[in-house]
Amino acid sequence: QQQLVESGGGLVQPGGSLRLSCDASGFTLDSYIIGWFRQTPGKERKGVACLSSNGGDPHYAASAQGRFTISRDDAKNTVYLQMNSLKPEDTGVYYCALDGPYDGGTYFTLDDRWYDYWGQGTQVTVSS
Repeated sequence: QQQLVESGGGLVQPGGSLRLSCDASGFTLDSYIIGWFRQTPGKERKGVACLSSNGGDPHYAASAQGRFTISRDDAKNTVYLQMNSLKPEDTGVYYCALDGPYDGGTYFTLDDRWYDYWGQGTQVTVSS
């Protein structure tokens, strides 16, 4: 069965750090674009980071650049989002998502309309 399960969210003070995990079952991760998205009530869902298909090069939204790191562990079939220097505006439900598979070719997108597979989300709250 193909499944994505996020974990690692919680309450953290501004300036703190969290590492989110996404356990991916039934996927060959390198064939997919892998994205992390944030949903805040009353606002559009926004892509914060992704790894390109067939190569895994990272790409970031401007708000995440320099603070967040997306990575994957192929042995564990797990995707991570390391979040440092957290700000209150980082608050939201974070989703792991996959777009693909792609039989060759390097692609990336932070547009959520392209993604086919989604996890259940994990809540991140940044507050003092």
